[in-house]
Amino acid sequence: MISTMPRRALLAASVSFLSLLAAPALAQTSGGAEGAAPSSGASPDQVSEIVVTAQRLDAARTEVEPALGATSYSMPEAFINNLPSGANTELNQVILQAPGAAQDSFGQLHIRGDHANIQYRLNNVILPEGLSVFGQALSPRLAQNIDLITGALPAQYGLRTAGIVNITTKSGFQNGGEVGIYGGSHGMIEPSIEYGGTSGATSGFFSGSYTGTDVGIESPDGRGTPIHDHSDQYQAFGFLDHILDATSRVSLIAGTSQDTFQLPNTPGLQPGLGFSDNGVTAFNSANLNERQQEGTSYAILSYQKTTEKFTGQASVFSRYSELRYTPDVTGELLFNGIAQAARKTDLSFGTQLEGVYKLTDTHTLRGGVIVSTDHTTSDTNSQVFAVDGAGAQVGAGPETIVDNGKATAWTYSAYLEDEWKIIDSVTLNYGLRFDQLDSFRHENQLSPRVNLVWTPTEGTTFHAGYSRYFTPPPFELIASPTVAKFVGTSGEQPGTVNDLPRSERDNYFDVGVQQKVGGFIVGVDAYDKEAKNLIDEGQFGAPIILTPFNYAQGFARGVELSANYSDGPFSAYGNLAFAKAQGKNIISSQFNFDPGDLAFIQNNFIYLDHDQSITASFGADYVFDTGTKVGFDALFGSGLRKDGDVPNGDRVPNYIQVNLTASQKFTIPGAGQFTARLDVINVFDKEYEIRDGTGIGVGAPQFGPRRGVFAGLTKSF
Repeated sequence: MISTMPRRALLAASVSFLSLLAAPALAQTSGGAEGAAPSSGASPDQVSEIVVTAQRLDAARTEVEPALGATSYSMPEAFINNLPSGANTELNQVILQAPGAAQDSFGQLHIRGDHANIQYRLNNVILPEGLSVFGQALSPRLAQNIDLITGALPAQYGLRTAGIVNITTKSGFQNGGEVGIYGGSHGMIEPSIEYGGTSGATSGFFSGSYTGTDVGIESPDGRGTPIHDHSDQYQAFGFLDHILDATSRVSLIAGTSQDTFQLPNTPGLQPGLGFSDNGVTAFNSANLNERQQEGTSYAILSYQKTTEKFTGQASVFSRYSELRYTPDVTGELLFNGIAQAARKTDLSFGTQLEGVYKLTDTHTLRGGVIVSTDHTTSDTNSQVFAVDGAGAQVGAGPETIVDNGKATAWTYSAYLEDEWKIIDSVTLNYGLRFDQLDSFRHENQLSPRVNLVWTPTEGTTFHAGYSRYFTPPPFELIASPTVAKFVGTSGEQPGTVNDLPRSERDNYFDVGVQQKVGGFIVGVDAYDKEAKNLIDEGQFGAPIILTPFNYAQGFARGVELSANYSDGPFSAYGNLAFAKAQGKNIISSQFNFDPGDLAFIQNNFIYLDHDQSITASFGADYVFDTGTKVGFDALFGSGLRKDGDVPNGDRVPNYIQVNLTASQKFTIPGAGQFTARLDVINVFDKEYEIRDGTGIGVGAPQFGPRRGVFAGLTKSF
């Protein structure tokens, strides 16, 4: 069993797998293709051969990890460009166009009633989780295609299971690129550049952008441009691919995102706790100066080998993240009784070894091993007041409490599955996955997976599946504060019990059908997740760092309907989802919660704070013969939860946000090809709440964006 295998044995297994990939292969022939533009040092025939080889290897790579029996939604580059803001939009806004995706504050999104539990992949390689609350580490600008995979997942997917976001990156097979400028309302400006090219057997793609905006975080009071809300965000991404021969390649992905945020202020408030910072008792909330910095950098190196019956890919990956929170010491002491400066880091790296082997015409085997490690540090420096038994301040000024910690985690995963084509119209995919976690806790699970796909007629597909899931809490977010240090101070927590978060264990059922009729594709999907140790996350305290906790029991159930239509220059889509997610009995990180709430939740199911009963997204676009493109999209939400008679017992009002877009391609003789676009976000200027500041683990209120008008100009070269 992997849980007892020494690490050096795992490394030896990795070396053996790499040796297998490097073994001589049967020669494969390649036909002609519409070639890319010739590059210096290679003839057109050579370039065409390289492109064909790369495309064949791309196709083989997708066979390593197909989403057999799961529910998959694809959003190609053309779909992204048709959205209002196009490639300038944030990644979460693209994913929100898929069924069952609900928006939340801080750019968070929820898939099928889970708080986060999303795994991001680049070209099917896992991107480790990082410390990012406000910022988006990945940009749609780098994507050739974005797939959201949900439902009863096959055995190759694990640890994060609510949704798999796999981004197929752009390549460099067409020499050229574009440079653009985009901006408009709320002080927003975004210059960007991307370029791709081929030289011999090597191709590459690069993109970079800067975003400056005066709405870095959602408004806390509904105004269009909040007070003290500027953000500067820098992103860069690079991809290199080198064809070694007709059957193998090596590729490198690297990227970085470096962001700074001001935390927005709500004006007109004064402290009400009765504290004094060396005689200062008043403070204008509009003058608070709280700031947060977030940075993440990542790299992935992969080697792929393809033979007649076998395709394997060996990858190593790494990511470093850092988060710093700088408080307004006097202001936070007077308003909250604690001003905490925080610095958290997370360094993760690992290896992913996977392969597919066509055993017979009816059986295809897939297997893999994934090993990863995380090292995290958490350093806090808290200013608090000493208080007496009645909570009254003792002394003239604050005292300092230093609370630092570090930890390391290892995860080991292995899976094996068989794709069995029982008859031409019926495929059964079944397998086993084993996961071992060694961190604050030592936990493991053997998880069976089974999916059945039936295509009784052309255009009709039924699927049904069951998956057993094992989901560790997000290690990089787990802090272990010394609760006792804050007893007798204004920073004392509601309780003292601090059980460490546990891994979630689920039984997941999914069934659905999809029908294609002419230009229409319609589908319906139903799911039921029954959870033990259900993981949720909340914001507790001033630093905007989320903390995981567990409900002993929980569930998420729902139905999703989707429809797409395409006919020449016109395309449209619509999605509607109904969901319900609840939990009972909080069994970890209890010190963060009000004792009365804990007592009620111990014996009663409550709605999860991110539960949204009805979610919808829809849009359409049309391309005229002149090259003019017009379109719209819209999001509807019935509202996330807020406190009512019981915790999370009510919801904020429902909302709908409609966005418009128009673009025009044109050519200027001697200057080249340009694209101009005009976008209107929230065209009806609907003011709506995402959060009202109440609910389990909910911090301040947040509102959706107000109307904004944005324009952009892009030049191709």
